[in-house]
Amino acid sequence: MKLIIGITGSTGVIYGIRALETLKKTGVETHLIMSQWGEKCVSMETEHTVDYVKSLATDISDEKNMAASVSSGTHRVDGMIVAPCSMKTLAAIANGYDDTLVARAAGVTIKESRKLILMVRETPFSAIHLENMLKLSRLGVVILPPVTEFYTKPKSIDDIVNHGVGKCLDQFNIEHNLYPRWGTF
Repeated sequence: MKLIIGITGSTGVIYGIRALETLKKTGVETHLIMSQWGEKCVSMETEHTVDYVKSLATDISDEKNMAASVSSGTHRVDGMIVAPCSMKTLAAIANGYDDTLVARAAGVTIKESRKLILMVRETPFSAIHLENMLKLSRLGVVILPPVTEFYTKPKSIDDIVNHGVGKCLDQFNIEHNLYPRWGTF
């Protein structure tokens, strides 16, 4: 399996990092695209470096490289996860405004009928945000904000992050042990 992982500048870059860490352990090939603000958030929000995050990916493309392999539908991948997905990126994807490689790769994912997961990060949502999400949902895009669940009794931020990432991986039927399943605790 090959997945594109987009990390944008919304708070919550740990979701994209954890996805990369988990996918690397499971042997899934990943193609990473980080926005400029996604890179800035790595040092602002985590103890990781951008180099560490890049080391987790199989391939990497600069967000400005509109000639990257993932900008074409002929490049074969199984889908894409944008974690986190800023409202700017959501708006670009919803309106076909391919101004960055993350938005272009997401648009290609949609046009090629591949699975696209957006971990949208904002609160509260405005009517504009909700309209953009609805527009994409109607096209089959999975809108998966990292909403905390409590039935597993999370004891740490890691537990909360693992649940959100696990929900994304479930969309691709990727086996993981990131959180206990309902009925197993």
